[in-house]
This record gives sequence, structure tokens and C-alpha cells, in this order.
Amino acid sequence: MTDIERRYQFINKNANTAEIILYGPIGKDYFGDGISGSSFTKELKALGDVRNIDLRIDSPGGAITDARVIYSRLVEHKAKINVKIDGYAASAASWIAMAGDSIAISEGAFIMIHNARGMAFGEADELEKTAKLLRTMSDTIADTYVARTKIAKKKIVSWMNEETWFTGIQAVENGFADEMMPNKQLNNCCSWSEMFRNTPRELLPKVARARDLKNRVAQLLNNRKGN
Repeated sequence: MTDIERRYQFINKNANTAEIILYGPIGKDYFGDGISGSSFTKELKALGDVRNIDLRIDSPGGAITDARVIYSRLVEHKAKINVKIDGYAASAASWIAMAGDSIAISEGAFIMIHNARGMAFGEADELEKTAKLLRTMSDTIADTYVARTKIAKKKIVSWMNEETWFTGIQAVENGFADEMMPNKQLNNCCSWSEMFRNTPRELLPKVARARDLKNRVAQLLNNRKGN
């Protein structure tokens, strides 16, 4: 079994229930890793007419277009979608989670929301087109969070602008999840943590965590000198 097969699995538990393991980035990268919208659609169809789907998530997010396809396929599926956030649902993975009829989050898990990101190359007109597209994408993503949480769009947009991380209890309090799943061991780190600017220290690898602590101490000392 390959690493990809371990991270992405579609399992028929019985005639009524299936399980989807969504661990890792969304969208195919240069090496073919990740899950695309088209491959997800094929795998989902192969599950047949199940009544319940348990969708387990531990993902840093990824490609916006693939995530939107995955979200749409889940929303239109006849089965009851039970989302379980085992580790973290960040970026595009967080709004895939919003497709759940029920959303449960582990005690040590996180949800992170932020604006759409992308890369552009070319003249000013091309860069401006990309910026406009990213703003449009961010707007539609915000609408998805609003529909789920019933929180004012202005507040959602503010959170996205800041790149906001929610603990399990904060996710429930703000409507991003319905309930907590208690567990004995908290998340220690995630391999994609340094790609975001506001990653909680609990999720940083040990080396990055030590560097983050050193930077914070240095900043504190500088602030004291300034006073």
C-alpha cells in the first residue's frame, strides 16, 4: 500500500455506511501526491448508495478548485455526511468540513480559516486579474462559512483576513463544529505547519517551536527596551 493510499481511503464499512479518510493536502502536486476533485468524485461514486458517510479530516488544505469540487460533491450526495476532524482542518480543508450534516472535532484539533492564496507572473494587468480572482474566491469561501455558522459575514471576513485558528471548543462555540470528540492525547505538531503565518505553537515541529519561542522572547525584550 502506498503512502497516498494510506492517506486517502474510501472504505465501505457495510451496506449503509462508508468511511472516507482525508489525510493530507488537497489537489495533486508536482509529484502526483494529494487528492483531486476528479479522483474524489470517482471514488465517491464507487461507494454506491450508502446512507451514511463518515468523513475523517486531517489536512492543511490545498487547491481551491479541487476543494470546491469535493465540497459540492459531498453537499449534493444523498448520504448523511458525518465530518470528524481528527487533527486539523486548515484552509481549503476547513470549508470541505462545512459540507457535513454533522461536524465533530477532536479535543486537540484545530480549524483554520484564511483568504484565498495564489501566485501570478506577468505584467500589472495580469497581476490585477489574479488579485481580483482571489478576492472573488475569498468572498465565496466566506459565504460558505456564513451559511454554516450563521455568523455575520463582516466577522467571518475579519477572521479570514487575520488567518484565524480555532481550538476544538472555539470551533464549537462559533458554529464551525457541532460537538467535541474527547481524546487522551493532544496534537503535537503537523508537518505543514510552517506554511501558515499564525500556526499555534502546539502544532509547530520541535525545531520550529523552539525558534518561535526564541523569537517571541527576543520581541518581548525589545518591547521592554522600548519602554
